[in-house]
Amino acid sequence: MSNQTRVRHPGYLSKIMSAEAAAALIPAGANVGMSGFTGAGYPKQVPEALARRIERLHAAGEDFRIGLWTGASTAPELDGALAAVDGISMRLPYQSDPTVRKQINAGTTQYTDIHLSHVAQLAWFGFLGPLNVAVVEVAGILPDGRLIPSSSVGNNKTWLDHADHIILEVNSHQNIGLEGMHDIYYGTRLPPLRRPIPLLHPGDRIGDHYLQCDLNKVIAVVETQQPDRNSAFAAPDENSERIAGHIIDFLQLEVKAGRLPPELLPLQSGVGNIANAVLIGLNKGPFENMTAYTEVLQDGMLDMLRSGKLAMASATALSFSPAALADFNANIDFYRERIVLRPQEVSNHPELIRRLGLIAMNAMIEADIYGNVNSTHVMGSSIMNGIGGSGDFARNAYLSFFMTPSTAKNGAISCIVPMVSHTDHTEHDVEIIVTEQGLADLRGLSPTQRARLVIEKCAHPDYQPALRDYFERALRDAPGKHTPHLLTEALSWHARCVETGRMLA
Repeated sequence: MSNQTRVRHPGYLSKIMSAEAAAALIPAGANVGMSGFTGAGYPKQVPEALARRIERLHAAGEDFRIGLWTGASTAPELDGALAAVDGISMRLPYQSDPTVRKQINAGTTQYTDIHLSHVAQLAWFGFLGPLNVAVVEVAGILPDGRLIPSSSVGNNKTWLDHADHIILEVNSHQNIGLEGMHDIYYGTRLPPLRRPIPLLHPGDRIGDHYLQCDLNKVIAVVETQQPDRNSAFAAPDENSERIAGHIIDFLQLEVKAGRLPPELLPLQSGVGNIANAVLIGLNKGPFENMTAYTEVLQDGMLDMLRSGKLAMASATALSFSPAALADFNANIDFYRERIVLRPQEVSNHPELIRRLGLIAMNAMIEADIYGNVNSTHVMGSSIMNGIGGSGDFARNAYLSFFMTPSTAKNGAISCIVPMVSHTDHTEHDVEIIVTEQGLADLRGLSPTQRARLVIEKCAHPDYQPALRDYFERALRDAPGKHTPHLLTEALSWHARCVETGRMLA
């Protein structure tokens, strides 16, 4: 199918231009909302053309940087290209690019880490400042001007509605069979006019298949034909398989106890090899007719749809390995009946998460013995990627799991610590911690009960004695509380462990 058939409205045809010409329309200092969510559906050519322009301007002594807003992480053609020329002044709400991360931690790029469900409403509230330009990838433009969304939705609806000017990338590499897979809900309102979102089941369709766009705001259309970033998942290692086994055993016990139905409740799974291992385990497990209400659809859920274990899946983006993408494209008619892609303000909506009763499974960097979780920072101050949607799901889920191997760096660092160096999810929002060592069910327990259970079930045996020693002295000094003395000791734990050749994360 040629590019020409993807731009089928005469008003848009007249605005087709090169990526370089489109990039020239973005002013210095602009806040630019770009599409993209976990390496899917991001613009491919305009960001690189903009980076080349910035490089030329910087070489000529001109200052040119933009504020970059997206749905979540993107890819080297976007974040990487702009960061390489020091073109990003502010980044939100989530990223995973190593150059961007380095610049954020060096303080040369400002970063606002936001719960993903909050981004659209904060933009509409005016809390983030003006959105000057939107650069959004779509799979096609219909004769009546409606836009066929791409492989992610993210914040695209909000960017198109809220931006002063719009640049569209029409990517003919995206499978045109995506048409009809999306559910774009236009019923959200600002307070005090908000209404309940009428979604009762993960498979409900409550909106339109298409994005809407004001043609008068469109300043450029760029035709592209490039694939998304598709990264292969590593085969599950022994630790990941053990973590998956603990979760599946726990879910079986919950069904037996009558706290979960036989088909479970809707699944939410974070992205990564551990999450994918859990999905592989569920695909082999005893549960049938499951559903998913999540952010990102990855390989494991595609396997579950194909096997019939998963009846349907709702998400805001696709994130497949090359092999899984080939299967998706070859069987897109099958998957279109079983997959719904929504805006992230709906996929991550706290009220929907609580009402649907999700089983949320997310990764973390470290947890402390009381159940506080750090999912964003190393050593308390260096950002990794951001909080993403884990907070949306953890605080509101029916069951909230956090998963990690018990150690990192070949056992030199413990991921179970006396006190987390940065808190993203407090003990009040964390119900279940899982490592390859075991599973700690923290529901209804006091802080001292939680600590004993986390040490016993989740900590690596090499670190259990030190953690028990810390905990027992905490009880002696101030039962149930951290005194300043113990806080100082927890924060100096790293130095003491380095001296003995072992280190807590």
